[in-house]
Formats: sequence, C-alpha cells, structure tokens
Amino acid sequence: MYKCDITGKGKMYGQNVSHSQRKTKRVFKPNLQKKTIIIDGQKVRLKLAASTIRTLNKLEKQKIAAKA
Repeated sequence: MYKCDITGKGKMYGQNVSHSQRKTKRVFKPNLQKKTIIIDGQKVRLKLAASTIRTLNKLEKQKIAAKA
C-alpha cells in the first residue's frame, strides 16, 4: 500500500492543466522512504513520508534541547 505508516498520507488525485486549460488526470504521491526507528527498545522498519521524518527529527531535537 502506498501510505505513510504513521500519518496515513497516501495518493491524491488531481489534474495536469496545460496552458490551453486542457485537463488530464494525474496522481500526487507522497515521498515515501523506508526508515528504521527504535520503538520501546525494538527496531521497527517503517515506510514514512519525508515530511514525517523531518517532523520526527525536529521533535527529537526539541527533546534533547529540553533536557539540556
């Protein structure tokens, strides 16, 4: 399935629109990456959207900054 395992982001449908306003169907896909994350001390391999990975990295940095 083409979905982010955490956020559930998946395919979206839309249209290509040319200069002459002709419309053809197209698909917008999320930028999925395979990423290994440690959850409760276990390594888990997930398919995540790149935006989700960025958010997780940001939250991790904030957690580290809060401890210091």
